[in-house]
Amino acid sequence: MQYDTLTLNCEDTLATVTLNRPQVRNAFNETMIAELTSVFGMLGQCGEIRAIVLAANGVAFCAGADLNWMRKMAGYSSDESRADACTLARMLATIDRCPKPVLARVNGDVYAGGMGLISTADIVVAQEAARFCLSEARLGLIPATIAPYVMRAMGARAARRYFTTAEPFDGATALRLGLVSELVPQVALDETVRRLADALVANGPGAVAESKRLVRDIADRPLTDELIDETVERIARVRASAEGREGVASFLEKRAPGWRI
Repeated sequence: MQYDTLTLNCEDTLATVTLNRPQVRNAFNETMIAELTSVFGMLGQCGEIRAIVLAANGVAFCAGADLNWMRKMAGYSSDESRADACTLARMLATIDRCPKPVLARVNGDVYAGGMGLISTADIVVAQEAARFCLSEARLGLIPATIAPYVMRAMGARAARRYFTTAEPFDGATALRLGLVSELVPQVALDETVRRLADALVANGPGAVAESKRLVRDIADRPLTDELIDETVERIARVRASAEGREGVASFLEKRAPGWRI
């Protein structure tokens, strides 16, 4: 498929989706939002793909909203603004709920809506010079649509600060807060992303999808008898699956499992 704001490259079981508006620091517009929603929806259902890298061309990862789009939004009615926000919310939810693990390759600065984008990823690798900012309050706005994902990634206490100060922070702070999984020199960015991608695609694809769903479903829930029973049911179901049986058999027989062949 051809995209106006993205590129898509599929190499064996790994897909790479690259934001491709470097002239505007990969800022969102309606087209990019629609294309991200479409491509992640499609890759999530593609049986051959086991992991997705989300990358960006140019010096920045994502600068948030495109200025021309913002000018257009300034004239929206309340209903039009609500409908527009729904498209962004749908895109974020599509990436977050994608059954394939998503690995963000952060090559440069991440601002505003871009912070929501990386917060939907399962793993975030950033180069050391990248800077991060929840800049909405500077414009008299709030980061409402991205808030559930950002707060889950960095915690409520940090969100209280950075939502309200709109101050930029560096990669070391992003790593400490948990927004970033690994912080590496620019020269090590591709090697680190490749290492993690190789680890993802080497595992049972069904188990990876179930593990991702497990975290989403039980995070922050109280440890009740109901939750314990639910975890028992989940592992029993996976053990009895064809993939689970193959994985255990291959381990005992000291051979590669079928999904690696």
